[in-house]
Amino acid sequence: MAPKPSAGERLLRAWRTLEPLPGGRFFFACLVRWMIPYTGSVWPRVESLEPGHARISIKQRRRLEQHIGSIHAIAIANVAEFASGAAMSTALPAGYRGIVTKMRLEYFKKARGVITAEAKTALPDLSVEAEHDFVAEVRDEAGDVVAKAVVTWRLGPNK
Repeated sequence: MAPKPSAGERLLRAWRTLEPLPGGRFFFACLVRWMIPYTGSVWPRVESLEPGHARISIKQRRRLEQHIGSIHAIAIANVAEFASGAAMSTALPAGYRGIVTKMRLEYFKKARGVITAEAKTALPDLSVEAEHDFVAEVRDEAGDVVAKAVVTWRLGPNK
């Protein structure tokens, strides 16, 4: 019996089905909001998704701002974690899963307008369950890095 599809496989299948359709990216964003409610709270827009690579943006909105009028640090962390997880999980083979155990963020400048988190990953050796770091950089519309996240995922077989 084949293992059930992983979360990453389901996410990638939904992306590949919806993305080419008119309004498909919007419907995919709605699906993400339903599948992952907390991540959906920042209204992420997937710009690109393939195994080992994700580019995801969010737009500055009043509900995502802090007191100085820029995007809140936790909203930035949210989209960075989603990008690292989307890139990593879509590359995982069937029967494997990952869970975040740590996250380190460095913030370099105020995030305003549209920001985009991008993660490119290569999977490590999965023969032993272990923790692995994946990086997501968050850039503003000018291409400046506003934050960098190192997200530690514990990868192993589904149990």
